[in-house]
Amino acid sequence: MEPVFADFDLYLSAFWLTIQLFFWSALASLAFGTLLGALRVGPVAVMRRTAGTYVTVVRNTPLLIVFIFIFVVAPSLQWFVGTPFLVKGVIALSLYTSAFVCESVRSGINAVPLGQAEAARAIGMTFGDSMRHVILPQSFRAVVPPLASVLIALLKNTSVAAAFGLLEATARMRGFTNANADVRPEIFLLFALGYIVLVEILSAGAWTLERRWKVASR
Repeated sequence: MEPVFADFDLYLSAFWLTIQLFFWSALASLAFGTLLGALRVGPVAVMRRTAGTYVTVVRNTPLLIVFIFIFVVAPSLQWFVGTPFLVKGVIALSLYTSAFVCESVRSGINAVPLGQAEAARAIGMTFGDSMRHVILPQSFRAVVPPLASVLIALLKNTSVAAAFGLLEATARMRGFTNANADVRPEIFLLFALGYIVLVEILSAGAWTLERRWKVASR
């Protein structure tokens, strides 16, 4: 383990990049996924079909293909030319994860009693107002566990960025193991421990939020 501890700042910087990738991708995915979820249950048929097509296409596309499109294909079309690698990684992860967030949000919306939406319409709320003030707040309370699973998957999916030049945790682990073949198991376990700690923190946050919202709704 001496090679890792001798360059422990590299270990920390790698996980810091992983955290940045996860944080910005999670924010973008939650925003875009929620918008897609609202469109999928909205009154405009074209929007419903467009959002449904996006979810179907992206969910059936491997994440690696999405990364190849953003990092290799898009620049050849003069898209994202000069865009920092971190931003490209966030875009790839967000486009992919939004489809799964959308389905979680949609299941939460469907769990809200129909009378809630009808009552909102009865007092003159538009579709957007009823979603923002009545439906979405209730649906998010119902989908904390599945959303937590989506975000945990997102955290682990950040490792795909290692193949595209981002020195996040997995890329840094590969560098350490290539240079120190005699202690590969120990290096692997140390990086695995880093991922486990991050996932446990995320799980604990989701559990706390779910418990707090349950108490508030009683």
